[in-house]
Amino acid sequence: MSKEKVLHDIQHWERQWKDYRANDFEMMYDQWMNKSFQDMSNRTRKKFFHQIDQWLFHTHAYIQGTAFQNEARERILTSGRIFQSDIDHIEDMKNLTIDQLTYLAHQQVAKGKLYSFAQGGLTGTGGLLLLGIDFPAMLILNVRAVQLIGLTFGYEVNHPYEMMLSLKIFHAATLPKRLQKEAWDDLKRELEHQTSPFIYEGEEELTDETWLEQPMKHSMKSLFILMFRKKLIQGLPLVSMAIGATLNYQLTRQVTDFALRFYQYRYLVEQGEFD
Repeated sequence: MSKEKVLHDIQHWERQWKDYRANDFEMMYDQWMNKSFQDMSNRTRKKFFHQIDQWLFHTHAYIQGTAFQNEARERILTSGRIFQSDIDHIEDMKNLTIDQLTYLAHQQVAKGKLYSFAQGGLTGTGGLLLLGIDFPAMLILNVRAVQLIGLTFGYEVNHPYEMMLSLKIFHAATLPKRLQKEAWDDLKRELEHQTSPFIYEGEEELTDETWLEQPMKHSMKSLFILMFRKKLIQGLPLVSMAIGATLNYQLTRQVTDFALRFYQYRYLVEQGEFD
């Protein structure tokens, strides 16, 4: 019954997009953004987004090379051995049941949310240095959260195919809700064309103007933090700290929920539960 319940949960989760309608502000934003990039030459536009993509690729590679990530990998294997003692490699995690994998993934989700909440609270103190590194820090935390969920489900995210897939999951999860359904469908199609974890044959471009809404939201968050950082309660800027912690937490919840559902879906596809 576990697989059936997860399948039902995924289908219920997918229905969030069915009745979603963009509001007037979102439509105005889309029109403004499209007009802004229409005025930019195609070459400049491609170079701009190529630089963002390269930064994401380098971020992914950097995280994979850190001792912190290697320790997390070992903790995942140790947790997996609680259910099956002969787990020696990340790929062996696929031998666990969907319930066991989901339980272990929820531990990674909880840690990711906690880190984001704490980091957002620190940013909310209003220090210019912390505000300056807030967006890169949030990207790193959320890319890492996707990686850890992928590792939990038994996928070595340092392989070319898995690297691109995890970055596409992160990209899709950080898109505006009105655009996530199309990105989700694209990710499902990616699975149909997988040939080897060591070869990626799909589209390598990640970001475009649709993704820039996330940095815009970050800028608005920083503005609110600056507005409220001098409103002290018992010597602390609690209002701005609450803004930073809450918004960072919400973003990580959005990313980790998306990543968890996708890897659950992938597990069921490989188990033959989806046609």
